[in-house]
Amino acid sequence: MFTRKTSSSSSSSEPLVVGRVIGDVVDPFVMAIKMLVAYNNNKQIFNGHELLPSQITSKPRVEVHGGDLRTFYTLVMTDPDFPGPSDPYLREHLHWVVTDIPGTTDATFGKEMVKYEIPMPNIGIHRFVFVLFKQRSRQSVRPPSSRDHFNTRRFAADNDLGLPVAAVFFNAQRETASRRR
Repeated sequence: MFTRKTSSSSSSSEPLVVGRVIGDVVDPFVMAIKMLVAYNNNKQIFNGHELLPSQITSKPRVEVHGGDLRTFYTLVMTDPDFPGPSDPYLREHLHWVVTDIPGTTDATFGKEMVKYEIPMPNIGIHRFVFVLFKQRSRQSVRPPSSRDHFNTRRFAADNDLGLPVAAVFFNAQRETASRRR
């Protein structure tokens, strides 16, 4: 009988592979930090779950668990399916960047480099991806030039961030009047 060995790091990144976040947005990496993302202080994000646009109108709370107060992180939120998943010619669209987040705190302690933009998908089901990078030093990240045609890998390379230390994504699609609750 064949038994498959899985480590906690590979199993925790598996939904990112299935959801094509690893591949479309980032290269394979090992989850090294626990990151919790929640909208309205109670709607926690889990990989691949669907949220309604009416549930994500305000900035989420992003908590970083790990590291220490002398370690700083950069958070990127992006939509790799913009303007539509069948033809994402503006891939990726940047929704948010927060830098200098101290370890063991949340994004409110960081510096909002790119203001939060509410996800408003018009066509198809979009993935909205949160990626966390460990910074080499404080105040070392430069802002991107544009929200459209953003590239998470290039942004990380340009700012010497290396591979991500955590990531999570959710799905959302245009909300019709009958779907609103």
